[in-house]
Amino acid sequence: MQLRGTVHRFGRDVDTDVIIPARYLNTSDPAELAKHCMEDIDADFVARVKPGDIIVAEENFGCGSSREHAPVAIKASGVSCVIAKSFARIFYRNSINVGLPIMECPEAVDAISAGDVVDVDADAGVIRDETTGAQFQAQPFPPFIQQIIADGGLVEHTRRQLAQKRGE
Repeated sequence: MQLRGTVHRFGRDVDTDVIIPARYLNTSDPAELAKHCMEDIDADFVARVKPGDIIVAEENFGCGSSREHAPVAIKASGVSCVIAKSFARIFYRNSINVGLPIMECPEAVDAISAGDVVDVDADAGVIRDETTGAQFQAQPFPPFIQQIIADGGLVEHTRRQLAQKRGE
């Protein structure tokens, strides 16, 4: 999976209540959640983010409550990938479950700046900063996780597998 976008930078310990504030959890509509993504940490984020853009963050991205609304909001806002030094465990799995590619790569996070254009080969784990020419290696996902992400998340992946078993 090839991804390319402009970087939006965030610090450490970005929690799920900042990614999608609790006051908006009365809906599970991805488009509605996207309208409020990151607004408590960056009020202009939704106005600036373009399809394919990439979030780069420090340690412990997605900490806090286990709400799956957080990666849904990020993905629906147009973000194609999140690169961080580390992720909260539940956010990490929720991201895979909704089909949001995430990569841990501290070296890339230290080198990439807001506004840089970054290419990501999610299958190989290669992150390339087009702005500086620097290249980094993250741990790629195993093939079965790559397939879940490519299928759009765990629900769609399961639907696809069941349809194949039925011969559809």
